[in-house]
Amino acid sequence: MNKPGDLGISRRDLLIAAGASVAATSALGPAQAQTKTAAASASVGVTVALKVNGSVRTLELDTRTTLLDALRDHMRLTGTKKGCDHGQCGACTVLVDGQRINSCLTLAVMHEGSTVTTIEGLGTPENLHPMQAAFIKHDGYQCGYCTPGQICSAVAVLDEIRSGVPSHASGSLTSAPEFNEAELRERMSGNICRCGAYSNIVEAVTEVAGRPV
Repeated sequence: MNKPGDLGISRRDLLIAAGASVAATSALGPAQAQTKTAAASASVGVTVALKVNGSVRTLELDTRTTLLDALRDHMRLTGTKKGCDHGQCGACTVLVDGQRINSCLTLAVMHEGSTVTTIEGLGTPENLHPMQAAFIKHDGYQCGYCTPGQICSAVAVLDEIRSGVPSHASGSLTSAPEFNEAELRERMSGNICRCGAYSNIVEAVTEVAGRPV
């Protein structure tokens, strides 16, 4: 029996009502799934032309395709790694028109006509880029997963310093920054190495910069 002052709903009635609510919610699942599938099938395809590692590549892409996925899945340039896919680890770093970017955070269609350089475009096993050779000499990697992004970023870092671009570690915003370990570590802080080869990476980049290690 119901107690005085309640809403006149028994425990049995409450359970029945709750069960009916769950059933109704579950019934909406397939309909919602169909809606999402319909939305996905309505994606827009575009033609994108990129100059990648010296060659013009023309692709038919979904407008939502990231530059990272275009490189890896459509061009089979798997040297660029997909790590966090949130722009936090730096494993996907490539050079676009000379500037380093996280390729997982930008759409391929945004770079129509751009010049893209990946780790494959920096050097070959027979003709290594100086930064690649330095990483090998100083063992600037362990598992190697982050290494392509580290090397691309390091190349850009030296260009930034030589071009006079300041960082948070620079002593002045108007004077040309000096190359030192603090400057290097600040600029490379967006590239994470879970193996902890940071000291070796510093030695490698320092050698390429022309300073004694």
